[in-house]
Amino acid sequence: MTVFRRARIVPSIFLIFFATTAILRAQNPKDAKKGADTIVLHGKIYTLNAKQPWAQALAIRADRIVAVGDDATIEKFREPGTKVIDAAGQLVLPGFVDCHIHFIDGSLSLGRVNLEDAKDVPDIQQRLREYAAKHPGNDWLLGRGWDYAMFGAEALPNRKYLDELFPDRPVYLEGYDGHTYWANSKALALAGITRDTPDPPNGVIVRDPATHEATGALKEAAHDLVGKVLPVVTRAEKLAALRDGIKWANKNGLTRVHSAGGDFPELELYDELRRHGDLTLRFYIAYFMDPPEMRPKDLEAIENARKKYHDAWIDTDAVKFMVDGVIESHTAAMLDPYSDDPSLKGKLFWEPAKYNAAVAELDKRGLQLFTHAIGELGVRTALDGYQHAEETNHTSDRRPRIEHIETVSPADIPRFGKLGVIASMQPLHSYPNVDTLDVWARNAGPERASRAWVWKSIADAGGRYAFGSDWPVVTLNPWYGLQTAVTRQTREGMPEAGFVPSQRLTVAQAVQGYTLDAAFAGRREKTEGSLEKGKLADLIIVSNNIFEIDPHKISETKVRTTIVGGQVVYQSDEK
Repeated sequence: MTVFRRARIVPSIFLIFFATTAILRAQNPKDAKKGADTIVLHGKIYTLNAKQPWAQALAIRADRIVAVGDDATIEKFREPGTKVIDAAGQLVLPGFVDCHIHFIDGSLSLGRVNLEDAKDVPDIQQRLREYAAKHPGNDWLLGRGWDYAMFGAEALPNRKYLDELFPDRPVYLEGYDGHTYWANSKALALAGITRDTPDPPNGVIVRDPATHEATGALKEAAHDLVGKVLPVVTRAEKLAALRDGIKWANKNGLTRVHSAGGDFPELELYDELRRHGDLTLRFYIAYFMDPPEMRPKDLEAIENARKKYHDAWIDTDAVKFMVDGVIESHTAAMLDPYSDDPSLKGKLFWEPAKYNAAVAELDKRGLQLFTHAIGELGVRTALDGYQHAEETNHTSDRRPRIEHIETVSPADIPRFGKLGVIASMQPLHSYPNVDTLDVWARNAGPERASRAWVWKSIADAGGRYAFGSDWPVVTLNPWYGLQTAVTRQTREGMPEAGFVPSQRLTVAQAVQGYTLDAAFAGRREKTEGSLEKGKLADLIIVSNNIFEIDPHKISETKVRTTIVGGQVVYQSDEK
């Protein structure tokens, strides 16, 4: 079994001094004679290199870092044509990696109704009115971002709130978590959903208990009933959306993302963007494995893609499973019944034997595996599957991942380290707002809520975590997630004691989850994740020294400059 522990960066002044001095002396003079395309000077560079944690400057040639040191050392790389970037004393970090994203979905959402942070139903309705006024007509009105707490005690949307505004225009709104959808009567009619329509496999049409009519809330795979009649997004629309999404990601300091669904069918679009010089974000794209079992056509698609796309810009060496749903809608698979409704435990989307067989086969082929698992039973099922694959194939260091892990049995926490399973988690999912505290925690119950998003417990037991967003579920802006990982509070400082405060991280630990450990989670730590000689020149310059400011202000951080592969891909206009 593979055992790993998180690297510790020793803060001793003496160790840092002697290590840095040795590295500076070891810089090859011949490197400086070759010059640099770009040098960054006068910075506070946090390298994530344990042998040289801090530096002042670095030099870039082509797409690689060729030297890291003080200003005097890096000045030797300056030539007449060298681009000089003055960091002006600001913090320089490795480019951030988002380890869990749905990029095409997020990019398309930028042009639709945004319901994030709406207060309640009247607020949602006002946003819909405003959007409809700017986009008149009878075509589909699409959007996303509502959460369960916006509906009060009901905790689920109802078509009546949409019918009041749009009796003749179809409206379809995705919940913030991507697991529950909201349709008005017109949309249900176009989809052919009636009181007699059966629930699809792994899906639920929520119904009025008195009339058995659909309420407009659709859980999990029931979305497909409406999805099949939604307007087709054109190739040109997708390309335009992706360009906007990439610019947005670069603006927020992202240099690589790991796609966990939705992007594999669009590989040709990403390749087109690369050919036209518009790909300024690196992509690790997983194939989504639909239940109930793996088919020959799945293997064919996976193998064809990994032959074509396997480089530093587009890589398809991963497969994503989804074994359960979410806690808010009672579709996450639990070991014990839900606290608010003892008749429910959720259910697995995969039969364990078929899941184990698929995992073992893909592991044998050297693919990295991601598994969405939120409930305790879902997490245990994924761990069992990975253990079975390791024992069957006698493999090691495959670095399989479990995505989300919102709650977990205490007995399973040490298994992450023992099995070499990475906990791929999204700090902003734990943001302790009304939805988390009043809906999520109520459904899970106090005992399970005490183990909510336990990234520190997993690390303390020998495991390793990596961070992402799940955009468009929440914003891809990593500074909000980083602040949440450090404070376990809202931006207003609530709850006062923190939400499961034992899981708070230091700023350095949280940064590592978005950089070096994120690179490790994508099997790229030898070329990415830290700022050191020989690695890809992916870095950011930011407005705040997050190691020195009040952690409750981390989310106010702005990116000044983003460099990917040695090229400036974003430059702020702010001084």
